[in-house]
Amino acid sequence: MDRTFSETLLALRLGRNLSQRTVAAELGISQPLLSHYEKGTREPGLNFVCRACDYYGVTADYLLGRASHPGDLSLRESRAFLAGLRGALDRAEEALNTIEGEKP
Repeated sequence: MDRTFSETLLALRLGRNLSQRTVAAELGISQPLLSHYEKGTREPGLNFVCRACDYYGVTADYLLGRASHPGDLSLRESRAFLAGLRGALDRAEEALNTIEGEKP
């Protein structure tokens, strides 16, 4: 990816037309600290990254610049989603087979 954590964090805030003061208060940090994160002069801990992801509704991969879309699924999430689909398809096929077997 061509963007950094600080660039993404800033873009998310500006894209929602929010002030640093508002976001900082909602994320439980000071406005100057948020400013440092957005400028890239300080790096946050994992706890802040998690809170920011929840606040903005994006994945950590997106926030860290590792994914191009805010809602990209991780490989594990993609596999879990696929497994759920396979299970649903299996159940649907069983239901159809049951209905088919009941016809005279």
